[in-house]
Amino acid sequence: MSVDQDFGGDHTGTTLWRDGWPVYDRGETVCVVGAGPSGLTAIKNLKEAGFGVDCYERETGVGGAWNWRHDRSPMYASTHLISSKPLTQFPDFPMPDDWPDYPHHALVLSYLERYADHFELRPHIWFGTEVVKVEPADNGKWDVTTRSTSKYGGAERIHRYAGVIVANGHNWSPKMPTYEGIEDYRGNVLHASAYKDSAQLRGRRVLVVGGGNTGCDIAVEAAQQAARCWHSTRRGYWYAPKYVLGRPTDQVNDQLLALRAPMRLRQWFAHRTLKLAVGDMTRFGLPKPDHKVYQSHPVVNSQLLYYVGHGGIAPVPEIARFHRNSVELTDGRQIEPDLVVLATGYLPRFDFLEPELLGIDQRGKPTLYLHTFPRRHPTLAVAGLVQPDAGVFPLAHWQSVVFARYLRARQNAPQRAAEFGRRVEKEAAGTWHEGRTTDSTRHWFEVSHGLYLRELQRAIDTLEGSR
Repeated sequence: MSVDQDFGGDHTGTTLWRDGWPVYDRGETVCVVGAGPSGLTAIKNLKEAGFGVDCYERETGVGGAWNWRHDRSPMYASTHLISSKPLTQFPDFPMPDDWPDYPHHALVLSYLERYADHFELRPHIWFGTEVVKVEPADNGKWDVTTRSTSKYGGAERIHRYAGVIVANGHNWSPKMPTYEGIEDYRGNVLHASAYKDSAQLRGRRVLVVGGGNTGCDIAVEAAQQAARCWHSTRRGYWYAPKYVLGRPTDQVNDQLLALRAPMRLRQWFAHRTLKLAVGDMTRFGLPKPDHKVYQSHPVVNSQLLYYVGHGGIAPVPEIARFHRNSVELTDGRQIEPDLVVLATGYLPRFDFLEPELLGIDQRGKPTLYLHTFPRRHPTLAVAGLVQPDAGVFPLAHWQSVVFARYLRARQNAPQRAAEFGRRVEKEAAGTWHEGRTTDSTRHWFEVSHGLYLRELQRAIDTLEGSR
């Protein structure tokens, strides 16, 4: 098979070389890494901007984290959206009207598959192909090394692209905490990434560690299936119900944003509503939150307090250390679980990129304008690396629109592209979240979706010369 047949005939052949290897020049084609939600919308928006697109997906289907068949998927059987349908869907591809407010993960996957088919994205995706390395080349271009993930392997190949969007997800590399004595502990310990079904909890004495949405979900399932459940959190959280005033909670908040209600008014309303609906959470044995509502990524769960109040979940403080047959807590108590589930989150990983390309510091945190654009490499972008107070899909959509507009401006309006580049350089260390957050890995990428969307619009206006 000739090179043109293999890769679509949009390159100049194998006249380029890198370290003794041939480089297939893809001209103005853009590379997308990953065919999850962020990768799919990147393909679609780059296509609409007139660019050729090659997407590499290590798995055999689209969907990324939402495809439970994938090895790296964090989905468990009962996973549902925590943001409601209107605030999750792509802006140009609504979810069906007859779907529930909070669809099951299988419905979300079907939605992504329909999206890929509707916009004819699959012909641009190389399934079963992983990206090994992404390296800068001349004139802002990038050399992307790929190889097959099949059991038969295959030779590595290098292609040169005009730009790269990294959409490999950030919920697949488990964050594993370290505890004194855990290596000698005789019980079972697993990260939430390995939790798939409530049958894993049935009849067990379970300790769930972590107060995020996943930790709360698993604790609720343990309350129903396990012989006993303890839930360990290191700080207090606000537990928002999924419905307020008869509507999904995030839609009520979004309506207040649309009315331009100031942050203090929205916080007052939220605190008042939670006080009426939930009351004082410390009476349940839960720690008092050390922050105001909206200053941290919301924990959306209508069932946790129900099972705490019915004795199915016992709130406990942090783990101090493990012993051979027990776990010691920071208040001196010892409990004897036979299964510990660490719902301690995930860390971003970009194994195919040198850390300095994304400005990654010693803790592993990238320094990116809008959590998307690196300071010194404007033809490289990261999509979907945000933790919003709404859905990620629409934000990833507009991220890729900005990137496509930038690549086009480099060709047609270099002055506007340069102005955008100066903004990236100046504001890469900024924050797009209302209020104070803690500097933990869980809060690195938190954004307030209204504020964030306004900044994306500002970037588009700059690239289009509208302001």
